[in-house]
Amino acid sequence: MTASAVAAGRKNRILVVDDHPIVRQGMAMLINRESDLEVCGGAEEFNAALEAIEQLVPDIVIIDLSLNGPDGMDLIKEIRSRSTSLPILVLSMHDELTYAERALRAGANGYIMKQEATTRVLTAVRRILAGNVYLSERASSRVVEQYVRGSARDRSPVAELSDRELEVFRLIGQGHSTRQIAEELHLSVKTVESYQAHIKEKLSLRSARELVQHAILWSISRPSS
Repeated sequence: MTASAVAAGRKNRILVVDDHPIVRQGMAMLINRESDLEVCGGAEEFNAALEAIEQLVPDIVIIDLSLNGPDGMDLIKEIRSRSTSLPILVLSMHDELTYAERALRAGANGYIMKQEATTRVLTAVRRILAGNVYLSERASSRVVEQYVRGSARDRSPVAELSDRELEVFRLIGQGHSTRQIAEELHLSVKTVESYQAHIKEKLSLRSARELVQHAILWSISRPSS
């Protein structure tokens, strides 16, 4: 338990942010069986999550990266701009080798993929509440390897994309049109086109067709993205 929860003689309170009601319900069923943990509320998007944090004052927030509107990475950054101490665990379907390091840089305290065993979610929550960082062994090895090497030539060109560029790139790979991406991310079409231009430049792609082909190939090569 966190020190504040122990002092108050209560369970640690968890806010679950996910745009799928069934996921929020499933997490509540899993967590509420524990003697030291309870779900105090849920939210499905950016603004609702910020309001819930302010009203419910959770001890930890579990966030999915895929949300309607501003995504989970944006939410992590906004939470960090408001609070340096609120623990954050990312629970996502997206491949940790691509997103875990980005989530940690944004301010998360841990990253776990949704297909992991439910017991690992509880382990991750407790480890973060104890003041530690949680990553799978695979992701930990990758992060350590990148820091030890410290060389840009060891990184995939996709790793050089900004968080928003990567989100646009991922959606392109899933077959979304420019307008669909704009609607999903609550951006203008012109802004999405600007991101696409930056992506093409960073990946040395010459046309929109090459961008789509590259994005699709990258998307299907990801274990769970």
